[in-house]
Amino acid sequence: MRVAIYGRKFNDSAIQHVQQLIDSFLAHEVEITIYAAFHAYLIPRIQLPDSVKLFTQHQDLLNQVDCLVSIGGDGTMLDTLTLVRDSGIPVIGINMGRLGFLASIAKTEIATAVDSLVKGHFTIDKRSLIKLESNIELFNGLNYGLNDLTIHKKDTSSMIIIHTYLNGEFLNTFWSDGLILSTPTGSTGYSLSCNGPVVFPESESFVITPIAPHNLNIRPIVIPNNNVISFEVEGRMDDFICTLDSRKEVVSKDVQLAVRKEAFSFNLVRLNENNFLRTLREKLTWGFDTRNRRS
Repeated sequence: MRVAIYGRKFNDSAIQHVQQLIDSFLAHEVEITIYAAFHAYLIPRIQLPDSVKLFTQHQDLLNQVDCLVSIGGDGTMLDTLTLVRDSGIPVIGINMGRLGFLASIAKTEIATAVDSLVKGHFTIDKRSLIKLESNIELFNGLNYGLNDLTIHKKDTSSMIIIHTYLNGEFLNTFWSDGLILSTPTGSTGYSLSCNGPVVFPESESFVITPIAPHNLNIRPIVIPNNNVISFEVEGRMDDFICTLDSRKEVVSKDVQLAVRKEAFSFNLVRLNENNFLRTLREKLTWGFDTRNRRS
């Protein structure tokens, strides 16, 4: 088996777990490739075999690895989308951060996770993506996201006005700080914190959630993801902020934006004992009530 490892700098207290991950893969005779910048960070901190290979971009992974391992938090997992792109390479996340909703494998489960991965005891969750289309190139051509797209006012400027259309038909005008268009995966992220609904990952839908709307009767809405959603932005400022997951662009309000479902998906590795409902209960304490305690 061949695996690639991607990560960022993090607290040195977690370094021992990276060493455990490397040692576990070597014990199973797995071929290891590490992201070059992460490898440079690890060199003075852990013991790495001479056989380790390096990669710097997504072309280095094509037909070269069977799986990409993300070490960090959910933000690190989102980074991996720009590395695997449309290759279909499955991604598994080892959580070194806090919540770990996407990176769901705990540090204490590393040995078990590696064993399951090598033996093929896992499930692939195909997560839908959003694709941003615009009349100018944005995000260096990496115009897709796993979690969400947001349109947001700049800094402390006044609210913006976002005219929103579904397949060319007027939906609504949002007077707000911004708007979130999330996938089912992203429904438990920024959208949730703005009172958006939780949507199951396999749902064929998008969620449109306003950010601090200046209207009492505006609520989030769930729509089928076979719609094309387009936006026209007005405001006192000449530009606004547009984000795709953790990437950001400052965009002129004259730029035309539309979003649709991306043709390819993100392949998330899920160990068989984990599922979405368990994650909701354990990570977000959904439904927590002391009366539900079982003896």
